[in-house]
Amino acid sequence: MTELKSILDEAARQGLISQEAGGRLLPFLTARGVAVVEPQPSASDGLAWSDTETPRFVRGFHDVLITIGVVVGLGGLWGLSALYAVLPATIVLSEILVRRQRLALPAVSLTIALFCWTCLLMSRFFPPWTPTATSFGAEATQFVAGFPIILGAYYARYRVPLSLALSIMSALAFVLTLLLRVVQWASGNPAFFLDHPIVLAQVALVCALGLFAVALYFDIGDRLRRTTRSDIAFWLHLGAAPALLYSTVSLLSFGEDVRILDVANMSSRTPVVVATVAMLMLIGLIIDRRAFVTSGLLSLGVAIFSVFRQGSATVDTYIFTTLIIVGAIVLIIGTGWMPLRRLVLRALPPTIANRLPPG
Repeated sequence: MTELKSILDEAARQGLISQEAGGRLLPFLTARGVAVVEPQPSASDGLAWSDTETPRFVRGFHDVLITIGVVVGLGGLWGLSALYAVLPATIVLSEILVRRQRLALPAVSLTIALFCWTCLLMSRFFPPWTPTATSFGAEATQFVAGFPIILGAYYARYRVPLSLALSIMSALAFVLTLLLRVVQWASGNPAFFLDHPIVLAQVALVCALGLFAVALYFDIGDRLRRTTRSDIAFWLHLGAAPALLYSTVSLLSFGEDVRILDVANMSSRTPVVVATVAMLMLIGLIIDRRAFVTSGLLSLGVAIFSVFRQGSATVDTYIFTTLIIVGAIVLIIGTGWMPLRRLVLRALPPTIANRLPPG
């Protein structure tokens, strides 16, 4: 009944039926024994498997063609009029392509365009940083504050999962800036986080765990991944994974100035990065989210790159060796995802495994 209700709610959100009709249909269908049954592969199809992370924002080449037109058109408009005409154009296109035609991939591109527009708007009025800044000032908090408001309003109108995910992530970023300012004010030291970087890493890790918890909330609410809750969770996991990676590496590196992409400073942190990426891969297997694996591959590649760089190999050798190793990891995990996940699920207690997507 819960799954049937979620499907009717999703139909109402997409405008297929009214909320009142959905409320009347639920007891009507339930009384007649209508239920949602998870499809099972037939015994003759030994190679059948279910992918619960199919991106619903790619539905066909029609969406791709329209998206190309949106990107090219907005790019040209941005170059001619910068800030002023992009927002009206985005709204007009959203009314036509998202609200009326319900095209998924153009909705994603328009949401990203709105995010970029918001970033440019807020940076004009509230520059988030200055070259000589030694503290987290009010500008950073004010800069972030506009994102959850604008993106949240966009979601309320057009119901694009990415817009809600970005709104949630920016809201947590706003909370992070507030926490940093409160700690800085309580210490009485404007350069507190420069003197105590481990505290900065701890606060960042708390917010990253909060984002991961919100993503899990949406995931658990749609175990079979049939509604937009799954799409929202997908985008949230895509943001939570790198946030967890960088904050964890920073904390385990004793709060030093961590630059994941700075190869010169990676050699001492390579074991930490490898262990953290392995942990994220395990989490990704448990919750059936490849976003955790994908987000850690770049950092894993840089870590492996730094290991070979310390040796006597030439530049070509350690670059291509790194590519081979990372590619092999991707292929092994990609082709063996379902068998590996079944092994992991069998090792979990039934109370936990039954709340996760089926393996």
